[in-house]
Amino acid sequence: MSLLQLQSVSRRFGALKALTDISLEVRPGELRAVIGPNGAGKTTLFNLISGFFPPTEGRILFDGKPIHTVNPQELVKRGIIRTFQITEIFRSLTVYENLRIAVEIAQGVNLRPWMTRTLRKRIDSRVEELMHLVKISDKAGRVTGELSHGDQRVVEVGIALSRNPKLLLLDEPTAGMGDEETHHMTALIRDLNKSQGITTLFVEHDMEIVFGIADRITVLDNGSLLAEGSADDIAQNPRVQAAYLGQAV
Repeated sequence: MSLLQLQSVSRRFGALKALTDISLEVRPGELRAVIGPNGAGKTTLFNLISGFFPPTEGRILFDGKPIHTVNPQELVKRGIIRTFQITEIFRSLTVYENLRIAVEIAQGVNLRPWMTRTLRKRIDSRVEELMHLVKISDKAGRVTGELSHGDQRVVEVGIALSRNPKLLLLDEPTAGMGDEETHHMTALIRDLNKSQGITTLFVEHDMEIVFGIADRITVLDNGSLLAEGSADDIAQNPRVQAAYLGQAV
């Protein structure tokens, strides 16, 4: 059974057709890349899946249930968690404090005036677990705004993991990073998918990353589904070469 299904999904903004008749399935535990030129519809696709606006036509199912009319807050509760191109963190707080706030919100205790010792220990344990998962424990006491861009993105991934995602949507996770930071983020995405089993859908422009870690690749062009398949299938597809990889058919 597929975790995520898009069934003949289209989205129009007035006369503009942002997406046209998109059908795709993402299986549980899959690491799926979405690629395409600027304006291909990648961000619109993520906006539809995460509930920021509904499709004009078609249906979206998650865990077998329709979600195309469900709001983003409810989708977060159901396990669809998204990061954005612009990093969203509390820059004046430490790494630990950022993750602690996220864990408290995820566990619904952020508005409590006091906590029991047992609850405090449980939250502290979860924060430590998240820092270990994203490999940033050594920077726990650092002010997040003083960290490198790559480390800030890692903190953001840790915040996303605090919600125990069934589906993790990563929008250009390595954008603006140097080679070492890119390598760390790429390894983190692959490790979270393989060792933790987190189903991941990510938008990425770096083809070396895409072909290196993705189980399957979806290619969009001008709002339409151009191709879908393994890295080898996509690399050898003449339509993809002509439209995106810059080679003639």
